[in-house]
Amino acid sequence: MMRDREATEGLIAGMIDYGALRTPRIIKAFRAVDRGAFVPEYYGEERYGDYPLPIGEGQTISQPTTVAFMLELLGAEPGERVLDIGSGSGWTTALLGYIVGPQGEVTGLEYRKSLVAVGQRNIAPFGFGHVRIEEAGEALGMPGEQYDRILVSAAARELPETLLKQLKPGGTLVIPIGESLCRFTKNEQGSVREEVYPGFLFVTLM
Repeated sequence: MMRDREATEGLIAGMIDYGALRTPRIIKAFRAVDRGAFVPEYYGEERYGDYPLPIGEGQTISQPTTVAFMLELLGAEPGERVLDIGSGSGWTTALLGYIVGPQGEVTGLEYRKSLVAVGQRNIAPFGFGHVRIEEAGEALGMPGEQYDRILVSAAARELPETLLKQLKPGGTLVIPIGESLCRFTKNEQGSVREEVYPGFLFVTLM
């Protein structure tokens, strides 16, 4: 356990030095939600490496630096309602659960049934009553619902308009499109601003 804590602190220090991790609450989330709990134990010390690792079903747990960058772009705040699409082994869902706190709400969606069970099992020890992971339906996201923040951890070919409809005014959507990370911010009038950050690789959405 001591070695895990030391490995976590080393990983966090590297991400801070790199500039991917800046916000105190997000830094605390990375300390509270150990990446090693979301990766098979047989990876050993690799669980704390700054690179993606396979988690089954052809999916990966993302590189920690990439996750940090995405969470910084998303900017979730305590008390907010968040949708996490492509929850995988549950790590990003749990990190978001810590960030929004018990007054918030996080729903993780995963398309592969076996990984839904893995994610649910992984988040259970954290006692986040405001966090859940569900199997995704045929429609993208949760049509009819609205969220303050939406995070997508798989690459779309183009912006899914249905996700913008699920975004509250003042909300933020972070999603990979092609080989770029994109942040879409909706203002109170419903207009959307786009920012693009190239140079990322993700598994394909749906």
